Amino acid sequence: MSKELGPTGRPIPKLPEPAPRRAGQPATVISMCNQKGGVGKTTTTITLGAALVEAGRKVLLVDFDPQGSMTVGLGFNAHELEQSIYHVLMDRELGIKDIVLETSVDGLDLVPSNIDLSAAEMRLVTEVGREQVLSRVLHPVLNDYDVVLIDCQPSLGLLTVNALTASDGVIIPLECEYFALRGVALLKETIEKVRDRTNIRLQIIGLLGTMYDSRTLHGREVLQTLVEGWGDLVFHTVIRRTVKFSDSTVAGEPITEFATTSPGATSYRHLAREVLSRCPGA
Repeated sequence: MSKELGPTGRPIPKLPEPAPRRAGQPATVISMCNQKGGVGKTTTTITLGAALVEAGRKVLLVDFDPQGSMTVGLGFNAHELEQSIYHVLMDRELGIKDIVLETSVDGLDLVPSNIDLSAAEMRLVTEVGREQVLSRVLHPVLNDYDVVLIDCQPSLGLLTVNALTASDGVIIPLECEYFALRGVALLKETIEKVRDRTNIRLQIIGLLGTMYDSRTLHGREVLQTLVEGWGDLVFHTVIRRTVKFSDSTVAGEPITEFATTSPGATSYRHLAREVLSRCPGA
């Protein structure tokens, strides 16, 4: 009997239940990266984090975007923060544990950000080892979590290079729209440069199709082109368009909490299993 084909045109794999994580391992660090904005990076970071918590992992989210969208999306006022990731980057006397916030989801913590972070890129230019600053900052908490997810800004500047240098892997959320495909080659080139120069362990975990509308020929063709170009690196999970994501952002909750039985929540739970299957140590 033939297997059911998913939106990517490939048979949908049956993924095992996530196994308990081996004690004593440092966290697996994953960056959400795409230099194009509006592709679902922040939504994916929040919701994948919440889904990984449901799978038994303790997760730290790092908002590394000066827009502070993830901070706002989890119900915090970014403008009222006394301290953020910017202050930890700039002040060696301040530790990351001093600024971690607990979210509404037990087991899901946040390192917040706001517009202050926009000044970091300029100030880091003159630092010795400027690409490794975030790695140094994260090191003290790696044994406190199973997974660290970094929400990168939509650019390939020094902040993003810092995130990639600190990471074991990178997930590339990609809107199922033609113009979103054009920048992926440049992003791949940046990832390869980081791997060669500052982080030999960095791997592409997968590309995630987001904002997918199966009713449009355009969306289906873009997804097919993605699979043709990247093969098995494309996740089987595809995130469809739904207003529930916007509603959950307004509510300051992941969709897994806000609309727990919705197709969007179900998709991210499946994505969490895929990520864990591709990252054996996570």
